[in-house]
Amino acid sequence: MKDKIIEKASEMFLNLGFKSVTMDDLANEMGISKKTIYSHFKNKTELVEQTTMTMSEFITCGIGDIITEEKNPIEELYEIKKFVMLHMKDEKSSPLYQLQKYYPKIFKSLMAIQFECTNKCVSENVRRGMEMEIYRANLNPEFVSRIYFSGVMTIKNTQLFPTEKFSQHQLMDNYLEYHLRGIVTPKGRKILNSIINSNQD
Repeated sequence: MKDKIIEKASEMFLNLGFKSVTMDDLANEMGISKKTIYSHFKNKTELVEQTTMTMSEFITCGIGDIITEEKNPIEELYEIKKFVMLHMKDEKSSPLYQLQKYYPKIFKSLMAIQFECTNKCVSENVRRGMEMEIYRANLNPEFVSRIYFSGVMTIKNTQLFPTEKFSQHQLMDNYLEYHLRGIVTPKGRKILNSIINSNQD
């Protein structure tokens, strides 16, 4: 039952926001009593924390699985983007910023985990791309990975990128292309253009 509560809470938090969803809402949606939820979680903060960490672990493991496939580094980043977007359900409610505002300690822990995962993944991606000569030879992988992480966090800021003007899907597509065009060689640009063209078909 605990896993089912976490699964449903994840879905509701992503669609409606961490602040908006109450324990009553969750109980009603699941057709269970609030007492059942409280038998597994002492309060909403604990539920938010466990739900957030479960989602983060799932995404991190999924990214790890994609990396083990050793795809072309450009293709790898598109596969990771596709996987994350599929499971974050377009983040209609800007959950990350609600988390930051109402649950700052949980947000801080999540950011540390996400940074570690992204930094490791993108640094290695850049090194492989440089070895394959599809990324420029003069790149600093550590710098590129930190800039990439910073950009991903920034496009989630709905004050800068309001949802009525930009969908998360559109933002991630635009940002990933922006990132890659800054680091590819002519050889890499051909691969990138091929992926973009195939995604538009």
